[in-house]
Amino acid sequence: MRGSLYALWFGAVVGAAAVAGEPGRVVILGDSITAGYNLEPEEAYPALLQEKIKAAGLNYSVVNAGLSGDTTAGGLRRVDWLLGEGAAEVMVLALGGNDGLRGLPVEQVEENLAAIMAKARAANPQVKIMVAGMQMPGSMGRDYAESFAAVFGKVAQAHGAVLLPFLLEGVAGDPGMNQADLIHPTAEGQQQIAATMWPALQGVLVGGED
Repeated sequence: MRGSLYALWFGAVVGAAAVAGEPGRVVILGDSITAGYNLEPEEAYPALLQEKIKAAGLNYSVVNAGLSGDTTAGGLRRVDWLLGEGAAEVMVLALGGNDGLRGLPVEQVEENLAAIMAKARAANPQVKIMVAGMQMPGSMGRDYAESFAAVFGKVAQAHGAVLLPFLLEGVAGDPGMNQADLIHPTAEGQQQIAATMWPALQGVLVGGED
């Protein structure tokens, strides 16, 4: 039921944005970190980025397409109806953390991210894509952690996307920036994520207005 309501809500947002003269859309495809787990919607980093976009005088609207528990495979399954026909000028891929915590093969993560980008470009060949990297703790094994961290830069370079090396820079491992589970950021942690992402995203958006 919750998934159906989410789909209806998102469809309404995309439909409303299809009206001529509406701002360009920035779709952030992510998991519980993007969704703002256990926080108010306005505290999640996509909403904070929207504030920064408005303050910068840029004509874009951010859509928070974060879904708790999502993986790159899940993102691939829902990207078609998330985007629609040319529904995004910018897509931010912030998936992979749940893949890594489950120890899924790095090659599978790479394939799924590449497939999501291909679908985004099929909907809008001019779409600009940003890939937000993730990292795994050493407890997952050194070899796995290193190859996992490297895959985001690899896929971004191979497919002409902008790389944000680590979504949780300045947040991961800091008890003051995370909730009691030490996985999901607090409101302060979400502010740090927005601050980390904004310079790269701003560059993408300014370039898109040329």
